[in-house]
Amino acid sequence: MAAPQHNQQIAALFRSIADLLATQRANPYRVRAYRRGADALLALEEDVAEIAKRKALEEIEGIGIDLSEKIEEFLRTGRIQTLEALKTPLPDQVRNWVQLPGLSDSLVAYIYSRLHIATLADLEQLVRSHMLRTIPGFSGSEEALLQAIETLRRQATIKKDGVP
Repeated sequence: MAAPQHNQQIAALFRSIADLLATQRANPYRVRAYRRGADALLALEEDVAEIAKRKALEEIEGIGIDLSEKIEEFLRTGRIQTLEALKTPLPDQVRNWVQLPGLSDSLVAYIYSRLHIATLADLEQLVRSHMLRTIPGFSGSEEALLQAIETLRRQATIKKDGVP
């Protein structure tokens, strides 16, 4: 028997949250908690809305305070704000960093969301501090990345000034 519709909807949202957190290299225990919560909801035969009415969400194995609050939020509003916040797109100038040597989508998302690096100057400072090499997922050479940052900076100046 398939899980009730609410259970399926919330489980899908929890999986999306887990995937986005994993992309941003969030705490692996947090990622796992969302996945376990999704699995727990799908294993239920009873509609999670009925369980919420009885104030018994935390009695479900794999559902703690945080996930029960998110389930209640979904049942009230039809959405989960945490997911909306995680979906917030990267600014264009930051998204373009994936073209730089050694940087991937997930690494750029991590640098932006977790380290709050939002400008080329900040990125350059991170590289020069040699801290970038300590972040799992950086696969390039710092020197090549610094050269690419300088090239981007020159291109931005040319576009702004309109003079080569």
